[in-house]
Amino acid sequence: MRKTSFFRVSSATAGHAPRKRFGQNFLVDGAVIAAIVHAIDPRPGETLVEIGPGLGALTQPLLERLGALHVVEIDRDLIARLRARFTPEQVTIHAGDALAFDFAALAIHAPLRVAGNLPYNISTPLLFHLARFADRVRDMHFMLQKEVVERICAEAGSTAYGRLSVMLQSRFYVEALFDVSPESFDPPPKVRSAIVRLIPKPCAALPDVSAAALSTVVSIAFSQRRKMLRNTLKSLFTEADLAAQKIDPAARAEALTLDDFVRLAKILPGIKANYGSE
Repeated sequence: MRKTSFFRVSSATAGHAPRKRFGQNFLVDGAVIAAIVHAIDPRPGETLVEIGPGLGALTQPLLERLGALHVVEIDRDLIARLRARFTPEQVTIHAGDALAFDFAALAIHAPLRVAGNLPYNISTPLLFHLARFADRVRDMHFMLQKEVVERICAEAGSTAYGRLSVMLQSRFYVEALFDVSPESFDPPPKVRSAIVRLIPKPCAALPDVSAAALSTVVSIAFSQRRKMLRNTLKSLFTEADLAAQKIDPAARAEALTLDDFVRLAKILPGIKANYGSE
């Protein structure tokens, strides 16, 4: 992302020491914050939940557009700051771990919108947790480590392509929006960051296969990604099985497309439920 200006938000980190165990790096670049809000394009009346609001740098401009929103925060000191800054009518605070949060509970009347600067130390398990609620979500916009965004959006044949790519792309349309430099945070992380958009696929576009079966095949295939599929998948399929699905037994996992993995998952014995029914 090319920025024409840089200004630090007034709430900075004064009085709060960022905690490594929570992966805290606070966004302080006003231009980046404005770009994120523009990408989300929140509208009054929508139900939006922000994960990890921190010091409220993104919360404030979202609130100005929405009128009210939900946040999930685990740090008790930051929760106290948020309660002092916003009224309960403005911000509903859900204190706790986003990895254990039931996002479906907020999507009773309308599809949920989700956003946030996700803690990089739990980003992958959190993305898989959020995928469980895809049928209740309208869209998601996240700040993540750039490497993770590249993995999410990677195509077959890329070195970044892996389990995260296949499983998220099976459920979502994914799009990398723009990069964010370390200098946009306090303290600056040691990695570059990026914004990604995930939009759940409609039922008609979901793979016609069990999600559990797909996950099993993908996880085992990428467990030893340098090995050929005849070796990594030998506990599931014979070489004849692979060839019958037009899969080269000598290929490696990164060569297979989502459609290839779906064809293999369909012949995995013992798991028959349709993907969209789980």
